[in-house]
Amino acid sequence: MHRSFAQFRRFLCVTVGAFALLAAFAAPSHAQVALAPELAAAQQAVDRAGQADADQYAPELLASARAALEQAQAAAASRRERKLAPGLALRATVDADLARARSEEAVANARLQQRRQEIDELQRTLGEGEAG
Repeated sequence: MHRSFAQFRRFLCVTVGAFALLAAFAAPSHAQVALAPELAAAQQAVDRAGQADADQYAPELLASARAALEQAQAAAASRRERKLAPGLALRATVDADLARARSEEAVANARLQQRRQEIDELQRTLGEGEAG
């Protein structure tokens, strides 16, 4: 049995079509992999801020960071809004880092105030001891 060129053309079209479908389905996964570092960094920043007691010392900033992270995750899942995800993730990271920094500053200021009070107390105790 002889094969005609028409059969070769059909085989070629089917093969090219299969590769085109594979490429189309593989492209979104590459985009999601590219977004994963930004989303992971944002999630880590929000977690670090939470561990630094930002809920107590910078609640508005931490809430903003969490909202931006949720928006970034939703955008990453949406095919139409996927391009917005890196910017939203970056915003979440920045807000969370700022919340963590403000929280650490508040804790440091509280410790400083406590140390100053201890110094004042010790100076009074020493002053009373010299006077007596």
